[in-house]
Amino acid sequence: MVAPTPALENILSHLPHFLHELEQGVLDHGLSPSIGTMDHVCYRALDNAEYLTLRAELAQYGEVLVEGMIGHRPIITFKLFQPLASPFGAIPSLELAAPKAGKQHTHGLEHGEIVVPNLQQLLSDYPWIPFNTKGLQGHAPEVTLSVAPYQIKFHCLSLADTIALEIAHNQVIPVPEDYFQITL
Repeated sequence: MVAPTPALENILSHLPHFLHELEQGVLDHGLSPSIGTMDHVCYRALDNAEYLTLRAELAQYGEVLVEGMIGHRPIITFKLFQPLASPFGAIPSLELAAPKAGKQHTHGLEHGEIVVPNLQQLLSDYPWIPFNTKGLQGHAPEVTLSVAPYQIKFHCLSLADTIALEIAHNQVIPVPEDYFQITL
């Protein structure tokens, strides 16, 4: 195994705190970390230069499932060669998001996503939890739990399965070849 580079080591050094905060947030709301499998974690890059650096470095640690435009900025997903250990079980994937142009944002680890069998059942079983349900109407329905400053998102399909469906249905919007020359 290749030793992590400084930029990747920075992400990994924050991972235990991030996962502890997500675990504590789940417990504080009366859920168990075993409610579902944590499918991936997402890191939002500070800027496009960091995105490009991390994209290159992460290629040593995982297979690219897809890179495409989501929300007007590139996002790449890696299926890790060695899953990340967590209180939610082994996490097989890492998502790297470029910043949205013209938007202020916090960079760093941003959210984790948990796969559950049924979102309506989740809402019904835990009516006291302040889930944000705005994402139920999207093409990949989700509910979100804020664990400030982070989020836990709940889906019925893993990110890898969602990506496979998007590829099969030709729904991936490619990153324009000149995207980074224009926005750096």
